[in-house]
Order: sequence, then structure tokens, then C-alpha cells
Amino acid sequence: MIKSPRGTSDVLPPESAKWIYLEGIVREVARRYNFDEIRLPTFEHSELFSRTVGETTDIVEKEMYTFKDKTGRDLTLRPEGTAGVARAFLEHGMASGPLPRKLYYLGSMFRYERPQAGRYREHRQFGVEVFGSLSPYSDVEVITLAMDIAEELGLTGTELVLNSIGCPKCRGAYREELIAYLSPNIDEMCQDCRSRLTHNPLRALDCKNERCKVLVKDAPASLDYLCDECREHWDLLREILTSVGIKYSVDKSLVRGIDYYTRTVFELKWPPLGPAGSTLCGGGRYDGLIEELGGPPVPGVGFGMGLERMLLANEKGEKPIKAGGEIDVFIVCPKAGGGQEDDLRREAHLLELARSLRKRGLACDFDPLRRSMKAQMKQADRMNARFVVILGEDEFRSGSVAVRSMREGWQKTVPLGEVLASIEEAGQNG
Repeated sequence: MIKSPRGTSDVLPPESAKWIYLEGIVREVARRYNFDEIRLPTFEHSELFSRTVGETTDIVEKEMYTFKDKTGRDLTLRPEGTAGVARAFLEHGMASGPLPRKLYYLGSMFRYERPQAGRYREHRQFGVEVFGSLSPYSDVEVITLAMDIAEELGLTGTELVLNSIGCPKCRGAYREELIAYLSPNIDEMCQDCRSRLTHNPLRALDCKNERCKVLVKDAPASLDYLCDECREHWDLLREILTSVGIKYSVDKSLVRGIDYYTRTVFELKWPPLGPAGSTLCGGGRYDGLIEELGGPPVPGVGFGMGLERMLLANEKGEKPIKAGGEIDVFIVCPKAGGGQEDDLRREAHLLELARSLRKRGLACDFDPLRRSMKAQMKQADRMNARFVVILGEDEFRSGSVAVRSMREGWQKTVPLGEVLASIEEAGQNG
């Protein structure tokens, strides 16, 4: 038997109802913030990620699913969303349109890494991007958007963690200080940190190796090397957060794992998930990303949010999503002894009734196998049907049906043409 590849998962009913609900929430919150959806290709030219994410990042060095197509082009399944959005923004001339441009995406990302709870090799991610605003008010907007999603899912007590890693103007001096600090102990660090020391020493601050964590604990902080513009942005960002009552903490070692970040970096955490997996989303500024792709100077800010982890958190939160599996109406139409012609006429009425209810927005089903009355009632119960409509021989002859409320237990006979009105009236009274 062929099984799904390691690090992937099938989402089966009724669990798929949770995904539909979650995706509806993130889309609705994005709509309230006036973000428009962008849909990206599943694979891109590999150069897009090596140029933007960074040659020495774990994503590019170890985690990308890269392949050559039949003409030898080097392609990669997208490991993250921001680079693709930036490419589309530039390719389709959005930089010359009204700014800022607010976009969100929702789709699968692919990374070859060790599968863990809430994180798979193929995982679903929601992300937002704001292009064209240098203002820290845009930083706050994407942060509050993420917090609103968490609140909608019943995740109270989220924790916002911030840092500023500066810009190319001030990062040079910080980089030299960091290299000088790390160099005396570089032989004790992991192979990745040793190989990245001169090219990208900031990666050491993000290293998960326990020995490296100890060695970088007292490393110089980027906050101490910010230029005047970055310092002004950092101070105003914190003032705005304080003014709107958003609590935060500063983590001087927070750098994120992607090279295109500048200035603000942040993570939104939820402690009940545990210290190793408490991060719900992460993001920040990438003011040089569009330029890196050959475009004009267009600042940007955004975040990425793993939906598997959001579902995992929701199960532990105050408003766990129900697995679903409920329908509005189940039509019971048992086979009878009145002859094939009578049965065909009754089946025609069954299909016509089901279609009319569906057109009016009700979830409706019936038993195509036409089993016994008892079996069909059991099927309606398994489907958590709110109402059962019984189209038996006697009802059919009199041009009526029996409507039964499965929650309240009442049953009444109504004309066939009044089924919808009867159900709607019962729903309003209930």
C-alpha cells in the first residue's frame, strides 16, 4: 500500500471543517484590515529564494525542495511566501500604482525539515505584506492583525516579542563587533556557525545548538548600534504600541531566520504551547527586498503564520473549533411497495425538494440506496441533521411531508411546498 510521504498529512472529514473555519477567520480579519488576496505559484525559480532568503540560511542550504524541469530550469517549491509576493509585486508593476499596497496569501509551503507537532514538510501558511510604507504605524497594523486572529481563535494571553536589527547603513559596524565577539570561541560552535561567521554572523544568534546558545548569550546587541533613522523608527514603534495598550518584551537575540529582514523583527507567542513551539507567527520589515529583486526602493513589512500550529493552539484555547459534520436537513424516503412508477415519482419529488433546499442555502442530503426507514433515521442522526423531512408513501399521496426537529423532538405534517418556510420558522423560534 502506498502511503503519504513523511512530513505530509491528509486532512479528512470532519477535521477538514476546522480548516474551512480557520481559513474563513484569517480571510475575514484580513478583509477588515483592507488586505487583498494574492495567489502565488507553488514553485518559483530557485534564484528568487537564494537572492532574497539568503544563501547561508537553513532554508536555502538545507530545506528547499529544488528540482530541474524538462528543459533544465532550476525550480523550487516555495518554502515561504514573502519572496513570491515581492516578485509578483515587481513583475506586475504594482510599485507604480497606489501605495501602500496591502496583500495577503494563503497556501502550502514546503521545507525539508524534521516533522514536529504543528510543523510539517508541507504546511499551510497565511501571511500578510504591506509594500510602500516606512511608517511604524504599518508595523503596528500587521502586529494587531495577527493578534486579532489569535483572539478570534480564543488564544488569550499572547505575548509579543520585538527587536530591531537595523539597516544596511548601521549593520556593518554591528556585524564587525559581533564577529570580534564570536571569533575567540568559534571552534566551540557548531559547523554551521563556523562556516557563516564571516558571511552572516547574525545567524549565530538564531542557532538552535545548545552550546551555541550559551556562547552567544552575552553577544553585542543590534539595538546598541542603530543609526539615527533606525533608532527613531524603533522608539516610535514602541511608543505607538504603548499608546494603544499592547504589551511587549524586547529580545535582543531575536533575528528571525531570513536575510531580507531589516529594522523591526517580531514574534507572537502563546505560552500554553510550550517553550519549544509557542511561536504562532513571525515577521518584520524588509525594506530592501524589492531593490534586491531589481526594483525601486519600496519598503515592506509583514508576517507569516503557520495554520497547523494555529489549529494546535486552538484546541488548547478558550474557543476550540468544532469538527463539524452537521447538516441542516436530511430527507428520509424509504423504498415502498407501491410499484416502480410510484417510486420513480417519489424519487423525482425527493431530488426536486433536495435541490430547492440547497438553492436556498441549506445543507441537505438523503440516502441514495433507499434503505429502510430505521436505517435512514440512523444515518440522519450520524450526520447531526437539524431537521428530518420524511417523504413516505402516505405523505406523498396527500402532497405533504413530515418535518421533524432532531434537537427539540417535535414533528408536524406540512404541505410539500411549505417545507422551507416551516424549517425557517422553526430556526427563528429556536
